[in-house]
Amino acid sequence: MNDRIARAALTRLFEPGDRIGRALVGRLGAYAALRLATGAQPVHTLPDVRTEELADALKRWAPRVPELAPEKDLATIERLGGGFLTPGDEHWPEGMDDLPDAPYGLWYRGNIDNGIPAPSQCVALTGSRDSTSYGASITGDMAYGLAQRGICIVSGLAYGIDAHAHRAALAGSTGESPATLAVLAGGLDRDYPSGNADLAAAIRGNGLTLSELPPGTAPTRYRFLQRNRIIAALAGVTCVVEARWRSGALNTAHHAETIARHVAAVPGSVHSANSAGCHRLLKEGGAVLVSDAADLAELLAG
Repeated sequence: MNDRIARAALTRLFEPGDRIGRALVGRLGAYAALRLATGAQPVHTLPDVRTEELADALKRWAPRVPELAPEKDLATIERLGGGFLTPGDEHWPEGMDDLPDAPYGLWYRGNIDNGIPAPSQCVALTGSRDSTSYGASITGDMAYGLAQRGICIVSGLAYGIDAHAHRAALAGSTGESPATLAVLAGGLDRDYPSGNADLAAAIRGNGLTLSELPPGTAPTRYRFLQRNRIIAALAGVTCVVEARWRSGALNTAHHAETIARHVAAVPGSVHSANSAGCHRLLKEGGAVLVSDAADLAELLAG
């Protein structure tokens, strides 16, 4: 129980990607790391952290220490019909263990009884928020076709490609396992963007909304980029359907490549700025060209 409460507190104390925080947990475990980071136990030197780095980190964390109330956060998520998963739990997603910077825990809302499918049963579909009718159509066909095969669609609840992917997965669901999972970049007490709140509620009908951040946390650009590694780790294949040259979707593809997952991209018109990022992935050799659900199912099985 100490470990679980400590991990809940750490999701509020440390930003995703805080290297010093991660080093403390890796060296001391969650409970002792929390005690050191909050000043409850004396600071001591660690082999992989310089004294100045630790001093800077303690200053950075200090303003957040008074806000720590893990029992309250756990009560809030339960009131919202959810919970908090930690490594070793029955439903802890196995894909998280492939991340060098795995979350300290995952907050969830929805139907946990259906579990979280293994990466070999999940495809991430991602892309532009300002998707074209071409991108929307391809995404819909792919997500529906994969859902019909019992494959879970992972995405980020954003407008555009993400929303099309979630909706088509729900439409194609066979009802036997989660049709789709949404990973958010903020606390699960509010669905972001708010325009997709009804979609989030539908996802929770047989799937889950997930976040590594506790209730009440606002999404930021940095948290969106960190969130992408969770999407990539949950899925055996990450497919970028439409993306501009510098799209955040390419960041998800990069995370997938880093942990040796398959990356796929859908080609588009050479005149479309919304496909420039996909063509870039294909040209640089990091992605496989796909055009339909069958291509993705084959890649997932490979």
